[in-house]
Amino acid sequence: MKQVTRHVLSNGLTVLLKEVHTTPIASWWVLYRVGSRNEPTGLTGASHWVEHMLFKGTEQFPAGTLDKAIDRLGGSWNAQTFIDYTAYFETLPAQHLELALRIEADRMINAAFDPEEVDSERTVIISERQGAENSPTFWLGEAVQAAAFRVHGYHHEIIGDMADLETMTRDDLYGHYKRYYMPNNAIAVCVGAFDTDALLKQIEAHYGAIPAGTLPKPFVRPEPEQQGERRVRVERPGGTAYLQAAYRAPAATDPDWFKLELINSLLCGPDGLGGGSIDNKTSRLYRALVERDLAASVDGSTTPTIDPFLYTIDVTVREGQSVEAVEAALDAEIDHLRNGSITEAELARAKKQARALFAYSTERVTSQAFWLAFTENIQSCAWFENYVANLEAVTLDEVKEAAARYLRPQNRTVGWFIPTESDSNQEFDMEDGE
Repeated sequence: MKQVTRHVLSNGLTVLLKEVHTTPIASWWVLYRVGSRNEPTGLTGASHWVEHMLFKGTEQFPAGTLDKAIDRLGGSWNAQTFIDYTAYFETLPAQHLELALRIEADRMINAAFDPEEVDSERTVIISERQGAENSPTFWLGEAVQAAAFRVHGYHHEIIGDMADLETMTRDDLYGHYKRYYMPNNAIAVCVGAFDTDALLKQIEAHYGAIPAGTLPKPFVRPEPEQQGERRVRVERPGGTAYLQAAYRAPAATDPDWFKLELINSLLCGPDGLGGGSIDNKTSRLYRALVERDLAASVDGSTTPTIDPFLYTIDVTVREGQSVEAVEAALDAEIDHLRNGSITEAELARAKKQARALFAYSTERVTSQAFWLAFTENIQSCAWFENYVANLEAVTLDEVKEAAARYLRPQNRTVGWFIPTESDSNQEFDMEDGE
């Protein structure tokens, strides 16, 4: 298996290629350095909406034609918007890879943004937001994130605020597209069964003539240091109570990020880069909360991000238990860990689980291509290639020090979701933090 090779076209397009010949397929990704973090008030949700519009066709590929073409070839295509990027991909039989190159080169500059399609998609995206609002955890997560980030663009949900979804115009969206979609603001990645030299010639043929644009000044507002614990409370109709504790976490480029990844593995079980999870029944919070019938489930998540973000712990409160009791048990276990009660054996098991989950979740060419693009956007693809080695290098003393420093109450935002009946008033008070 060849290593990743990095190339930069004359127009600034960064290209990463990795040959994998185990199966005759290839995955092509184009990631743009724009996500919800770059959206000012009034344009929240623009990145996600633009992503939708790029599936509405171009003059070369009218709407609907590519779904049928890719399906006939036995391939798949999709896209995703995140806080730090927007990305598009096609995974196809390797002999049809050039179709993927053509698709992404075309819609890099030729997306139509037909006004009628924009209005139609407004309805779709508003419905998507309304669908998310059916989940108590959406309301809780939105409230916690908004309280944790009062200045930075990580403040709002990727889908955007309803007020902006109702008022953004076609020109707003097209302007966002033209501002950020250009080869010198993009990362292209291919992993699969191809010859690097031959593919580079095809990439140059399809992308080399696309002119570089003027790189936009990113909309980034540094978040001030948090001065104490913050608390939010969401009360809505529902049948289950939830608790979320969100601790400020470093950017993925900070060595401390890997320490928190292992802390999460100790507390909640590893969550892994590529999604999925390993049975977390040996984790501390599972034993402290689920086995004691205080919670129905507990999960933790560290997210690699460009700017400092959050390490979150999510707890589903078991019926008949109070959120206060669950939070008290959660805090007791976190305090126990912060006081240095971690053993070498525990840390070794956490590293072993992380290695296994990394291997399982990044074995497909599609996931490998995605993570190469994702981490090149953060820093460089070396972050992905060195992920396991960086975890292995963390020492027990470093984990203890990071736990004591990051898992302080003053460093977190705590959110409660309290289910209510529409005709009832709960006599319950919870003081705000700062």
